[in-house]
Amino acid sequence: MAAIDVRGAGTREQPWQLKTPSGTSEYQMYRDEAADPPALVCTVGATVLRYQLRCLDDLHAMLESQGDWMTLGSADEQKPAADGTVEAWARSPDNPVGGWYGLKKGLRGRFAMYVPPLMEVLSLAEVEHNPKNNRMRAI
Repeated sequence: MAAIDVRGAGTREQPWQLKTPSGTSEYQMYRDEAADPPALVCTVGATVLRYQLRCLDDLHAMLESQGDWMTLGSADEQKPAADGTVEAWARSPDNPVGGWYGLKKGLRGRFAMYVPPLMEVLSLAEVEHNPKNNRMRAI
């Protein structure tokens, strides 16, 4: 696993400075525990996405139970997610929240693009950093 340069504290004032798994785009994330429900706030340029904060624990538990690498499969909300990917799990009626972890309709996708790098920073997962078709697994 490559060394990760962790900048930021995960707060609104000092968000984590992250890069997508391919390393081509930078974005920021922070925890908003006062939100209802508590959220991860992800800022990509001028776009703000929000995911349920519990996704970190839920995704880690799912990856641990799987016990192997899982393809990320990131996709916009309007596009279908490939079966068996992290993105498909984050939308599935069979996940712990019974559907989307994304909180704002129209901006609920791309879970597998933005959440896995944070999981890596938090030492919850290992993430590949290839140009495309990246995978992750629990650590």
